[in-house]
Amino acid sequence: MDLTFSQEQDELRKVVRSFLAKYSDEVAVRRLAADPRGHDPAVWRRMATELGLQGLAVPEEYGGSGFGYVDLGIVFEEAGRALLCGPYLATVALAAEALLRCADEQARRDLLPGIASGETMATLALTEDSGRWDEPAIRLTARDTTTAGWQLTGAKTYVPDGHLADLILVAARTPGGIGLFAVDAAHAPGLTRTPLPTLDQTRKQARLEFTATPARLIGAEDTAWPALARALATASVLLAAEQVGGAAAALDAAVDYAKIRVQYGRPIGSFQGIKHKCADMLVEIESARSAAYGGLWALDAGDETEIGIAAALAQAFCSEAFTKVAGDSIQVHGGIGFTWEHPAHLYFKRAKSSEALLGTPSYHRELLAARLGI
Repeated sequence: MDLTFSQEQDELRKVVRSFLAKYSDEVAVRRLAADPRGHDPAVWRRMATELGLQGLAVPEEYGGSGFGYVDLGIVFEEAGRALLCGPYLATVALAAEALLRCADEQARRDLLPGIASGETMATLALTEDSGRWDEPAIRLTARDTTTAGWQLTGAKTYVPDGHLADLILVAARTPGGIGLFAVDAAHAPGLTRTPLPTLDQTRKQARLEFTATPARLIGAEDTAWPALARALATASVLLAAEQVGGAAAALDAAVDYAKIRVQYGRPIGSFQGIKHKCADMLVEIESARSAAYGGLWALDAGDETEIGIAAALAQAFCSEAFTKVAGDSIQVHGGIGFTWEHPAHLYFKRAKSSEALLGTPSYHRELLAARLGI
């Protein structure tokens, strides 16, 4: 395990940070948060054509660049710092990973090149009304008809960017078990997509209803859950990296404000209470960064047992760390931190939303205990 970044990885961080500073600044984030689409198609295309971010970790045989997960984690960390609006997490961390883990080579060859090129926005529809990300919670049914192939009936909710995804991968219960199905959203009869009101307006979610909707079976009809669980572990680590980036941005804003806000004739950053709070925030972030990058290194190493443990640990810790740091940043800012005009609330809302996005911290602690045999 190499615990340092290469020169190429440092350069990747600089390039991505510079790009997002230009195209995902506060003005752009607020504009896209208010936009029902939730993303800028031009920026999405530039992410693919100029930087190759959508296909960064997709193997070369499927149209990607074949980089590792540490490289991809750097991109997610910078995306979190900039509160990137768009279906990057849904497409890259959820949908692409689900395809990479499924036992269907033809599906990978058919679907991954579009994701890698940026032509396809995709998502994974797994959660239902319970909001849980585990196998027993899957109730949407898939039926193999004699004339029209597989059809899906039921509903999925809290689907990241489900309102605009071109490709929807749906986890469904078949007569044999859990299967994974691909739905071409642009040509899917019986599909209804309803945007949901969300606390975090920078990441859109939707409710999807399927009524005898035609779908393509990916792999076997009863073998999808192990692949989905592995994909969710990867997504949990990548989300943890994004949370670290958001927390770091919240701390930077708090420290900058503490240097210029004067009270009683001196900057508030000189007061012991503010110093201690900022120091505690830094310790929280560095601990979270260690957890997130431990998960990324585990993904690159490929040890399946270690991946499951590291993913649950990273998501449980980083979720709470981001929420705490974002809240403390508001406290350092004082009254202005509570206003709509200040960006502190944007980070706090992203933190709270992300804390439940792939399962709550308590859920991931349950996974961690189970994987450790406790």
